[in-house]
Amino acid sequence: MEEQPEENPAELPAEPPRPPAPAEPVVLTTERLVLRPPRESDIDAVFAACQDAEIQRWTVVPSPYRRADAEYFVRDLAAEGLRTGENLIWCVFERESGALVGCQGLTACAGRPGAAEVGWWTAKEFRGRGYTVEGAAAVARHGLGALRLRRLEWLAYVGNAGSRAVAERVGFRFEGTLRSYSEQRGRFHDTWIASLLPGDLPGAPVGPAADRG
Repeated sequence: MEEQPEENPAELPAEPPRPPAPAEPVVLTTERLVLRPPRESDIDAVFAACQDAEIQRWTVVPSPYRRADAEYFVRDLAAEGLRTGENLIWCVFERESGALVGCQGLTACAGRPGAAEVGWWTAKEFRGRGYTVEGAAAVARHGLGALRLRRLEWLAYVGNAGSRAVAERVGFRFEGTLRSYSEQRGRFHDTWIASLLPGDLPGAPVGPAADRG
């Protein structure tokens, strides 16, 4: 076979960013939790959890939150995100009881291949048990491991101390404050930002003292 001359990597044309591929439904498990994509049977529990004023205060869920919003979340937002691979959503359940604990998400950062933003909310009756950290750590390991992402970002409105405590326990490194950055129902908020790279995650702690959110 005739040898071909080696090409100088510097002379090769840059490979265009590839769009995210459709994702296969992935179930993540931890010591106390099961994380799986939302199902039709989750609509009532999501609707009930999102009546909480703190969830509406610190996230972009509609306020007031109607049952139709929960239906859209499960049937359209989560399903489309899985189809495109750009917005992966897991409902989080307590293994022992099967109750909905909250949701975790991983959203591709537009125009930045290999980067994604994490997000979560936790039902009020399950806060303070370390479940948010446990779930977030599982999603982070999946993103930086199986999905081979290069960077995860956490953003939260300034003042959301509970979410910041979770991010810090998972291993996110605080990077600063973005002024007038995040839009919520027509209003822009100053926003904290932190990042997590593959080398930052030796193994996140879990347990009742691990989070306040």
